[in-house]
Amino acid sequence: MNNIENKWMRAAVPALLIHCSIGTVYCWSLLKGGIAEYIGRPLPEVEWAFSLAIFCLGISAAFAGKIVEKDIHKASLIAAVCFASGMAGTGFFIQQKSLIGIFLTYGVLMGIGCGIGYLSPVKTLMLWFKDNKGLATGIAVAGFGLAKVIASPIIQMLLGATNADGTLVDPTRLYRLFYILAVAYFIMMFVGHLLLKKPADWVEVTAKTERGNTLDIFKNRTFIGIWLMFYLNITCGLALISQEKDLLHFIGFGAIATISSLTAIFNATGRLAFSAFGDRLKDRNTIYIWIFGLSIAATAITLLANGVNNAIAPLIILLMCTINAGYGGGFSSLPPLLADRFGMKTISTVHGLALSAWAFAGLSGNQLSAFIIAKTGSYNNVLYAILAMYAVAFFISTFLLRAKPEETRRHPVHH
Repeated sequence: MNNIENKWMRAAVPALLIHCSIGTVYCWSLLKGGIAEYIGRPLPEVEWAFSLAIFCLGISAAFAGKIVEKDIHKASLIAAVCFASGMAGTGFFIQQKSLIGIFLTYGVLMGIGCGIGYLSPVKTLMLWFKDNKGLATGIAVAGFGLAKVIASPIIQMLLGATNADGTLVDPTRLYRLFYILAVAYFIMMFVGHLLLKKPADWVEVTAKTERGNTLDIFKNRTFIGIWLMFYLNITCGLALISQEKDLLHFIGFGAIATISSLTAIFNATGRLAFSAFGDRLKDRNTIYIWIFGLSIAATAITLLANGVNNAIAPLIILLMCTINAGYGGGFSSLPPLLADRFGMKTISTVHGLALSAWAFAGLSGNQLSAFIIAKTGSYNNVLYAILAMYAVAFFISTFLLRAKPEETRRHPVHH
């Protein structure tokens, strides 16, 4: 048994098993058309299942922080049961052609599984990797980003051949896919649940000493600044990411699948690279200044060159890769930044409350760009909106979140 009592087997491997499972929620774009076709409902109606899933992810993470704090094993088991049963239930309700059922299973149940599963391994990782918290959270959250890259070809294979109009040759494969994935992901998450364990030398805080930290955090100026900064980064990221396919079509670029994989890789790489680099900085907030600075530069250059209307494909692809990397890096850098500012004792609770920003950004990001395009027909206007929001986030990070000396790294910086 002693041979598995290490940071890789008790933290990194279980985190990857859990995050590579729940990250499949981002494969929705591969499934939504087939679901709408099979159940006979308009695509915009079906789309709300994904928005609901992201909203429930963020809200459940916010409310589950205390549960995760007290018992990571109970939390990771609840996550596995909710996610797998939600996936199986989605298959059942597709078969029954019930949109409300899909909302409840894919949207609510899978969303709750995602939120609790996302939160469960994070504190454990940071406890095992004390001097490399960013690297640790980067590994797990990169798994969440890579899930789409790993699962997409498997999903395409399980769906089978398509007709000339893009519909499935065998439509029953659609709901059977969900049953297969439900079993596979439950096994992965259950193994992760069994392996996940905090270090033996960590003494958990008691409920009495924890009291007062939960709701009071929303009165804390630093927390509010981090929440807003995080919200703006996700909103900007989703506003562009949700339009990737249509934007590439608009400029006449054909290799959409290749670019989709490329941006997913940048998304995952950003999760690992930005947070790991943060371990080497005196103040981890500097990472967000870099993220927003690069995102502003890429967006401004694209607008100045009128890259969308001039169909400058390399510029558009560079923009997408930069935004994706910053979007991913924002997620992985959040837990260690919160740990630096508020300490490790209640980090699951504080991180969960910060993830509520994800819930609201999940509703606003996609809808913002869709609204702008519907009203103006201009992708440039989407970029102007993104640029303005990144500028606000940059201001918050640069001027409002500067660390006081006692708030910077609690462990020595290793160069």
